[in-house]
Amino acid sequence: MTDDLLADRPARWPVVSSRDLHRDDWVMALREDVVTRPDHPDERFTRISLEHPGAVIVLAVDEHENVVCLRQYRHTSGHEFVELVAGLRDAGDEPAVETAKRELQEEAELAAGSWRLLLSTFPSAGITDEVHEIFLARDLSPAPRGDFAMRHEEAEMEVFRVPMADLLDAVLEGRVREGPLAQAVLAYDVHRRRGTLDAD
Repeated sequence: MTDDLLADRPARWPVVSSRDLHRDDWVMALREDVVTRPDHPDERFTRISLEHPGAVIVLAVDEHENVVCLRQYRHTSGHEFVELVAGLRDAGDEPAVETAKRELQEEAELAAGSWRLLLSTFPSAGITDEVHEIFLARDLSPAPRGDFAMRHEEAEMEVFRVPMADLLDAVLEGRVREGPLAQAVLAYDVHRRRGTLDAD
């Protein structure tokens, strides 16, 4: 009974009309829907939705319990954030873990021998359909990015490693606030305390 209660359920309320507020050749679009409650067709209200293909986030941890981090400028938020390797799921039907492997190589010039899904989350379910697939990557080794060219904000990105314990402290003290990073680090710490990091 509890397992059924503690599970998200797919649902779709009736949409009376829908129109694009913005759509171009980029991967995201902004849409306005007029929605009704089930069995209440006269009760209409508007919801704005950001269509998003989703993203992968990679918590890459080396043999010394150091985490591969990035420092990247984010124009919308007006910060240079400490982040993890991440990227959009904009390559069609490519499996999430394959996107994660590609992003780790492109952004950090690393490959990983061990991959595990830590979390799958909706970062802002009231605004966007975006899903974050957060992976743990271990057994790291160098993997040059080859012909991939870093552009725009990525061209200024800093890559560095920090001890997991220091990163956890930074999250808990509010010095590092980027959501997927915080979720990944907290999930890792819970698994470590439970002794389930190596469980299948």
